[in-house]
Amino acid sequence: MGIRKKTNKNPPVLSHEFVIQNHADIVSCVAMVFLLGLMFEVTSKVAVLFITVQYNVTISSNEETAVNHFHHGIKDLATVFFYMLVAIIMHAIIQEYVLDKINRKMHFSKTKHSKFNESGQLSTFYLFSFGWGTSLLLSENFLSNPVSLWEGYPHTLMPFQMKFFYICQLGYWLHALPELYFQKTKKEDIPRQLVYISLYLVHIAGAYILNLNRLGLVLLVLHYFVELLFHISRLVYFSNENRQTGFTIWAVLFVLGRLLTLSLSVLTVGFGLATAEQQGLDLAAGNFNVLFVRITVLAAICITQAFMMWKFINFQLRRWREHAQAQTLKKKQAPSKSKSKKDKANGVNGVSSNGADSPRAKKEKSS
Repeated sequence: MGIRKKTNKNPPVLSHEFVIQNHADIVSCVAMVFLLGLMFEVTSKVAVLFITVQYNVTISSNEETAVNHFHHGIKDLATVFFYMLVAIIMHAIIQEYVLDKINRKMHFSKTKHSKFNESGQLSTFYLFSFGWGTSLLLSENFLSNPVSLWEGYPHTLMPFQMKFFYICQLGYWLHALPELYFQKTKKEDIPRQLVYISLYLVHIAGAYILNLNRLGLVLLVLHYFVELLFHISRLVYFSNENRQTGFTIWAVLFVLGRLLTLSLSVLTVGFGLATAEQQGLDLAAGNFNVLFVRITVLAAICITQAFMMWKFINFQLRRWREHAQAQTLKKKQAPSKSKSKKDKANGVNGVSSNGADSPRAKKEKSS
């Protein structure tokens, strides 16, 4: 993220600077239009598509109790769009009322300012998503019963909380695209940002559309926990550069997270779905359990994990190289300091600092 400079001058209406400075207010007005649409009968049917979760299916377990489940469909695009607007508004609130105030107190450099904003935003999102996802795993008993990750596939029906979780995830990562413009992201940082935003969108949407929502939930919670630790460690490092213990813990958990992600993916897709009762491609029933889809899913996950490990290794090598250079500079500075102290005591270039004791001075005194 770039640094937004606030000026007292009012930019021209609808200019780039005007949109960037007032984008949160503009988006809030657009979201308010959808909320006001609920108040009128003519527009309520359209507004509901954007605000509420669609495709409700009521299942009666017995005569007295009924359970509501949801499946995905094309109308979800409208709901994702609305919650993308909500994510933009929340992003602006966190930036203005939390991160900007801390930045003014800490007086960060431009580079640290940008990284601090990025870690501050992502750590907030990861913390919220990790807590929400963990509660879903516990309530649905996915951790105590790992077989449920592939048993009964296709998992076309989801509880409300799980579907809303995926809607919010897609909305958040879609909001990151216009934020590149709103936050004046540097040109050299845009390709890196686009890569990881695209990876999130492809994997989350893939799990949602292919009815692998249970596996996707487990992998997201695992990944978010590791990423949360990294960004918290970076925030702590910015406050005090001597505190780097968090990066060491993150490095260990990052490798373990990659191994666990591959293990769960191979176990669920490679073995669980391969031996499932329902085989074949049935778009109407939401069944994508065919060899080609399974190989594609595993290949996408493996390539992504390999890419992340490659980036991780390069990051660690760069850190070790910088640490080695710093140690070398310290060793070079230590002898020079001791030599300068010795020169001050004995005189520069080996000449005594006490001129009265020199032979020439003694000869002048005797004459």
